[in-house]
Amino acid sequence: MSDIAPTSVAFPVNGTEKLAAKKYIVRLSKEERNDLEGLVRRGKAVAYKRLHAEILLKADVSPLGGQWTDRQISEAFGISTRTVERVRQRLVEKGLEAALARAKQQRVKKKVIDGENEAHLIALACSEAPEGHSRWTLRLLGQHMVELGYVESVSHETIRRTLKKMN
Repeated sequence: MSDIAPTSVAFPVNGTEKLAAKKYIVRLSKEERNDLEGLVRRGKAVAYKRLHAEILLKADVSPLGGQWTDRQISEAFGISTRTVERVRQRLVEKGLEAALARAKQQRVKKKVIDGENEAHLIALACSEAPEGHSRWTLRLLGQHMVELGYVESVSHETIRRTLKKMN
């Protein structure tokens, strides 16, 4: 299995190379290496899984490994060095299967318009337009939702998405 052992890697800083410690080191066992090589060789895996396998094979510091730097890997595969770092980190922290899988999105936003507010929005949109306006606009609906105290703030795009969902 992989382990954490500091090593140094070069990063460009204003045209010069500066050494920084690499926190997550990839050291694959023979079995892990064979599994990854088989995955790459077969070519039947989805693209991101195959790419992650290739990254791990190139980043492996064991005698059989590629021992490539993050920069070499990123240039060879046309990806960012941060992607290489994240794949290495997932391997060390969560294991091989997690490193091959896509990362789960961690940012979960609370809905601005819930079911109750959605009902108020629909009722408002179906009502007569305010004086001076021939019809409701998305921005006007959003302003009225805030004025009536249903939401603290809301964008016209959120109003559009909510109303579109109803059609």
